[in-house]
Amino acid sequence: MGRKGLKLSRRRFMRYSFAGLAFIAAGSFVFKASELFARSGAVNGRPKKKIKGERDLVCVRASAQDAASAADPYSMTVKAIGAMGGMERFVKKGGTVVVKPNIGWDRTPEQAANTNPLVVAAVVELCFKAGAKKVNVFDNTCNDPRRCYDSSGIREAAKRKGANVFFPDLKDTVAAKFSYESPMEGWPILRAALECDTFINVPVLKHHGGPGLTLSMKNLMGVCSGNRGLMHDGLGRKVVDLTDFINPELTVIDGIKYLERHGPTGGSLSDVRELNTVIVSTDPTLADAYASHAAGKDPMFLESVRIAAQRKLGNADIGKADILVLDPRLV
Repeated sequence: MGRKGLKLSRRRFMRYSFAGLAFIAAGSFVFKASELFARSGAVNGRPKKKIKGERDLVCVRASAQDAASAADPYSMTVKAIGAMGGMERFVKKGGTVVVKPNIGWDRTPEQAANTNPLVVAAVVELCFKAGAKKVNVFDNTCNDPRRCYDSSGIREAAKRKGANVFFPDLKDTVAAKFSYESPMEGWPILRAALECDTFINVPVLKHHGGPGLTLSMKNLMGVCSGNRGLMHDGLGRKVVDLTDFINPELTVIDGIKYLERHGPTGGSLSDVRELNTVIVSTDPTLADAYASHAAGKDPMFLESVRIAAQRKLGNADIGKADILVLDPRLV
């Protein structure tokens, strides 16, 4: 071998040596990451129970002229769940229930950025009447959690009915695992959201500057830890997969006060109008489609509804669903 060949070999040797060290360092990082992944655990999500209600969807709605006398969020929620077959259909005796409202913002009930506290209180009380041993209420908030829990009125209302209202441990998570390729693969999900017999999703219907509306599927972002800002890239697909992962047994949408502009935070009462509606369904896709319709929107304008319908994870065709609309004044 000539001198030139020897020099070239040395260069290659140095190049491969550095590459090898980089590979070892990367391997060490991967090992540590996988070790952390193993410690947190990986799960395929909550099981699908396929509990059917008396109807595909129940809506209790007060007209604008009757709102002052008829639109009581508590009794409307009780009526809607009763018409769906009663909470006993979804909650087993001695079971643990997660009730997941939107408590994301430091806003009052009148500002309509969070779930109405009376809707949450009704759901909690019905769970205990059905025989639940424990009802957990929590959210991974966007503003300061203490202020959100208090300003929203949800902490007081839910605790008064016996719920365990707490700030979730954002480090106590499991890594989401899917049987199909998903952008949510490995995402840290709060363990508290999974350790339950029944999961009831209780979002508020409101405007959102990104997807247009925030409803039940997007409300489940509150069970995620990690950098949730990253979820907004391809949000529709991600919240559909997240809904498929959580598999809520029941969805109760608060449409009492509708924040129709400047969501998701709101702030001005001029952005809020009375919609006087509570929607209950076992199908999150149908619930979101109907709530969009109630807000005067084409359900298919929501990417999450389109994707869920295309994947046949639920029904977005309101015309083909068994829907009961009730006047809250009727017994």
